[in-house]
Amino acid sequence: MKRTIFIYAGVLAASAFLLSWLEYKYVTQVFTTEIYIILIAVGFTALGVWAGYRLTQKNAANPFEKNLAALGALGITDREYEALELLAGGMSNKEIARALNVSPNTVKTHLANLYDKLEVSRRTQAIQKARDLALIP
Repeated sequence: MKRTIFIYAGVLAASAFLLSWLEYKYVTQVFTTEIYIILIAVGFTALGVWAGYRLTQKNAANPFEKNLAALGALGITDREYEALELLAGGMSNKEIARALNVSPNTVKTHLANLYDKLEVSRRTQAIQKARDLALIP
């Protein structure tokens, strides 16, 4: 009985394989152009993904290191540096004063000293020059 089942199962599997192969042959003859277009599209997609991965792969960025030599050379105090960091964070004078627990006039004095030391006249220039000198990230 088992032998008969295996023979019928083998014949059925061979028939199914033959029908699938014939259908594949028919499909490849009827849709030849579409198959080539799909293969080319898949190839270019794979090439694009590979090229994008290779061209945009970034090395891990080095952590920011404060330029202590520039800080010393410019004579920037710790409190002025704290004000500069908060200034770079986009805070207003009042917000900086609250964060440092000082009056807004003290913040203005710190920022005026920073502007003189960095040789700039505006907040945005101070932030840019501090970034160029690697004082802030």
